[in-house]
Amino acid sequence: MPDEVPADTRPAAESVQLDWPQAHAHLAAHGHALELDQPPRQFAGGLANLNFLIRLDGAPAVLRRPPLGELPAGSHDMAREHRILSRLPDVLAFVPRSLFLCTDAAVLGAPFQILQYRPGLVIREHVPPDLAARPGLGARLSQVLLETIAAIHAVDTAAIGLDELGRPDGFLERAVSGWRRRGLAAKEDGTDALHAALGTWLEAHLVPDGKPGLLHNDFKLNNMILDRIDLSPVAVVDWDQGTRGDPLFDFATLLSYWVHAEDPQPMHDMAQMPAVEAHLCSRAEAVASYARLTGRDVSDFLFHRVLAMYKLGVIFLQLGLRWRTGATTDPRYAPLSAIGTGILEFAHEIAQGHAF
Repeated sequence: MPDEVPADTRPAAESVQLDWPQAHAHLAAHGHALELDQPPRQFAGGLANLNFLIRLDGAPAVLRRPPLGELPAGSHDMAREHRILSRLPDVLAFVPRSLFLCTDAAVLGAPFQILQYRPGLVIREHVPPDLAARPGLGARLSQVLLETIAAIHAVDTAAIGLDELGRPDGFLERAVSGWRRRGLAAKEDGTDALHAALGTWLEAHLVPDGKPGLLHNDFKLNNMILDRIDLSPVAVVDWDQGTRGDPLFDFATLLSYWVHAEDPQPMHDMAQMPAVEAHLCSRAEAVASYARLTGRDVSDFLFHRVLAMYKLGVIFLQLGLRWRTGATTDPRYAPLSAIGTGILEFAHEIAQGHAF
């Protein structure tokens, strides 16, 4: 392990226990040395993939695998992420490289990969106290978020062998039908009318796919590691949903976490990005800045905004369903269904023009 264990790791006793001797043997068979003189430590934060600080071949690295339990089809795809992270660092310096992929689920219960370790600052639910009073913090973080996602969307995927990633044709239509299906499977009792209203609106307002680009699909502040001095991006992580499609949907996903002080309580309760605390620019200003940075037409952005909000609400419902069905007893999951439904109610307000 590194001499200094990062503050954002869990104590060893609170880390999810994996079969580290089995991982050691598997990696040794592939020419890698996993050091186990000190147990790997799980990184704090997050409700999905499990990330562990390890020491491989004499250097710190990150072992990453899907969460425990049954997973939605196509989610937490380590092979997809490895493919992206084996090539994308060639053109984006803030992308950590994937060093190893194991597709044999028998080793650690699921496929896993090992990534470069990039130390730095991660801003999660709250702005760290030593950063909160920094002059111009909101403007700087807003700039970093918007310039970074614009750089991702500008990648020439053909130049790095990722032009076959995903299925951009019909991307938005499939997104509507897919998230409607997932939403109905995870909905709370008594919310059929809400789901039907949003689904009907999305189908009625479907827009043509924009020029395809590389999508992160869950880009937000806590999926970035920042330089502690100038807040520039050291790493963008969590690429397991990466694909090619309409970049406006990816940008709308970022905006779905961009909370305003006057937003309804479930938007604050999701605690994904401290936009109010960090004094980020307004959502309307973010849209205008993104349009300037990318040259993209944002006249149809309302559709993408509502679709991304629906997706976000459904994700919280899916996580909350794990609590409702007893798949997890982690108390962090208990309020997630109510948050998901609240996000959908706000999405309906946005669709009706009562909010943005």
